[in-house]
Amino acid sequence: MAFEHTATVVKHSSRMAWPYEIRGAVPADEDQLLEVASYLNTVNLPHDREEIRGILEHAQKSFTGIIKDERRREYVFVLVDLARARIVGTSMVIGQLGRRDAPYIYVDVFEEERYSATLDKHFRHVVLKIGYSYNGPTEIGGLIVSPEHRKKPEKLGLLISYVRFLYVKMHRDWFRDELLAELLPPLEPDGTSHLWDSVGRKFTDMTYPEADRASKKNKEFIKGLFPEGAIYATLLPQNAQDVIGKVGAATKGVERMLRRIGFRYAWRVDPFDGGPHFTAATDEVTLVQRTHEARVTRLLAPADTPKTRALVAVETAEAPFFRCVYTPWRPSGEAGAELLQDAAQHLHLVEGARVWVLPIE
Repeated sequence: MAFEHTATVVKHSSRMAWPYEIRGAVPADEDQLLEVASYLNTVNLPHDREEIRGILEHAQKSFTGIIKDERRREYVFVLVDLARARIVGTSMVIGQLGRRDAPYIYVDVFEEERYSATLDKHFRHVVLKIGYSYNGPTEIGGLIVSPEHRKKPEKLGLLISYVRFLYVKMHRDWFRDELLAELLPPLEPDGTSHLWDSVGRKFTDMTYPEADRASKKNKEFIKGLFPEGAIYATLLPQNAQDVIGKVGAATKGVERMLRRIGFRYAWRVDPFDGGPHFTAATDEVTLVQRTHEARVTRLLAPADTPKTRALVAVETAEAPFFRCVYTPWRPSGEAGAELLQDAAQHLHLVEGARVWVLPIE
């Protein structure tokens, strides 16, 4: 359902035990989201004001349902430090990669063995072949946390990452049966991709940043200019071979998290930088399985704080349309939930209200 509204930044009290909130992004977040984008500057969240403005407008139309085709929706979540009223992290869910007007483009990676009996020589070659899908997966992407918040004991990176799986379960029929996460490979400090310089640039005459940015709007040039046949990685410089399917040091933690919840390397990589694609069947991801709807059966005083914690989320008819906190909770009976009073107050909940819960610990 679409709602008419005026987008505003939502401010709340920071008296909760967990002084953060995860919510849907709104157009008024432009300046702060632009700052967060500067920490990584990815194709999903580039450090460019016009791009950020367009992403936020698209996200608002996605949350409100103005975009009728669920496959074209893109949801942006922001992590807010309530005490400072500052956005310190973000993540995204992209309804579907791969449509007739914008195919999902990847490079399959496989091994080919060669043996000569005459010479008694055996070789194993890594082979790359570009592929296309017009009916691809839902993408879990856009994960960025400000450097000063990455090592905080609250595990903020995990929580802003986990919230995407909670949202997928909330609206399971909007999303595909396969989830995809593209991880960054090792890049040079200046952002150079050795694989792109060795392959892509030869066929497009574009730098890596130019091609990466252009592909966000139109991928036709890849299909039109890239070779259709196999490319033997053996023929590439060693520094290009070394990054194929490898995970960059800054992304190792994300890889561990994905493997832990059910993702596996798909033997596919990004055609620009060789970063690995990790995939999972949506309904087999543990975080999706654990997320459930519940009814608030009791509001707890601080003296009765449970040891178990969960992400607890609600949807609202006005901006920001989605709000979530990480709070102590306790299961109650069949599909019931007991919540701390401050968390319930923050989310404007009363006993009997419906919430979505993703137990964490």
